[in-house]
Amino acid sequence: MSNLMAIILAAGKGTRMKSALPKVLHQIGGKPMVQQVLDAASFSGADKKVVVVGFGAQSVADTLAGQAEFVVQTEQLGTGHAVMQAKRELSEFTGTVMVLCGDTPLLTGKSLAKLYAEHTEAKAAATVLTAVMPDPTGYGRVIRNAAGQVEKIVEHKDASMSELAVSEINTGIYCFEAKELLAALEGLTCNNAQGEYYLTDVMAILNQQGHKVWAVKADDYRETLGINSRQQLAEAEGIIRRRKLDELMDNGVTIMDPNSTFIDSQVEIGADTTIYPFTWIEGQSIIGANCEIGPNSRLSNTTVGEGTTIHFSYTHDCVVGKHVTLGPYVHLRPDTCLKDGVKVGNFVEVKNSTVGEKSKIPHLSYIGDTDMGSGVNIGSGTITVNYDGKHKHRTTIEDDAFIGCNTNLVAPVTVGRGSYVAAGSTITKNVPPSSLGVARARQNNIEGWAEKQRR
Repeated sequence: MSNLMAIILAAGKGTRMKSALPKVLHQIGGKPMVQQVLDAASFSGADKKVVVVGFGAQSVADTLAGQAEFVVQTEQLGTGHAVMQAKRELSEFTGTVMVLCGDTPLLTGKSLAKLYAEHTEAKAAATVLTAVMPDPTGYGRVIRNAAGQVEKIVEHKDASMSELAVSEINTGIYCFEAKELLAALEGLTCNNAQGEYYLTDVMAILNQQGHKVWAVKADDYRETLGINSRQQLAEAEGIIRRRKLDELMDNGVTIMDPNSTFIDSQVEIGADTTIYPFTWIEGQSIIGANCEIGPNSRLSNTTVGEGTTIHFSYTHDCVVGKHVTLGPYVHLRPDTCLKDGVKVGNFVEVKNSTVGEKSKIPHLSYIGDTDMGSGVNIGSGTITVNYDGKHKHRTTIEDDAFIGCNTNLVAPVTVGRGSYVAAGSTITKNVPPSSLGVARARQNNIEGWAEKQRR
């Protein structure tokens, strides 16, 4: 275990988002932005995480339940005040404290690990993560001395001309030694125009006390960008999604058109899989090797075996086996499991069902609440009638059964192994194994009827 604790500041409302949702819960890369920060903190080695909540506190706590401890900042009186809310947690901790912002979702665990390592190596009381901005206007400047230590952090409006020429800025991300941080928090005041307690003042206090204050420069300034508006959210979304696509391509996945492909951060895809344009792969989806996914497909929380083809389809909360052919225009609903070698063709919907190996549902069918064996052939227009108006019932279709076109299977019902159901039947009773089920009215022809109607 590392001796590292992360405090994540997530109390603000984010008024520029124009939203009833707390800013830190807005999604980016398929996760709430505060979840991205929490994941980066965990990757960097933080075993203990404390999230400072305020606006929408319960929603944030519910979203991150089981992953962190929570303290409440009832009034938002500055970053220093936010950290003060974790005094009890700080007093019980003797290691390094990493302070993070819940609205910086582009931060990577690798960068935070670097910050922690360099802070430890420098034996500093505090270390600030800095960035070199193409346009530093509005940011606080980090002023170093000849030895590279941080002399002060000066806000843009208070900076001299020579200080404004510095492009290295404060990102608001820090490492502190817990003992020194706790002591410095006692010295914070709100004697400023905003009447707030600023964490940057901790740096000044530590300097005055003769402690070492260090700085580590981020490799890519974009990682440190905060989200304050919908426009910034969209820009960050593009960065984080491109980062994911580059990672996949580096690992052997073909992305035909990155500009029209959207893959969430946590998705896993095997080598030699090809992703066609206009495809969304979301949530906890896992795609095997040598697959073809898309175009115009959306997979959410879907596990797909190797060698499977899915095109023009929507799947969610389901499992698709190996060497399955799916599409076009297929909808797989939750709790569906397609075994290896299954074929599901155009305009088919499958819900809460298991479809056995090498079974076929080629077109125009609804299969719901069904247990289907292997080697089954489902004819066009087959419907499992699973709902009686009050309750759902299951249909069982055993191995090697053949269901003729335009058939209704009224659940609960079982079609036995190797049985046939005649086209156009409405089956309400079990069909025994190796039998033919026929349930339709006998045809009568009335000769001359049409001519009479025309006259």
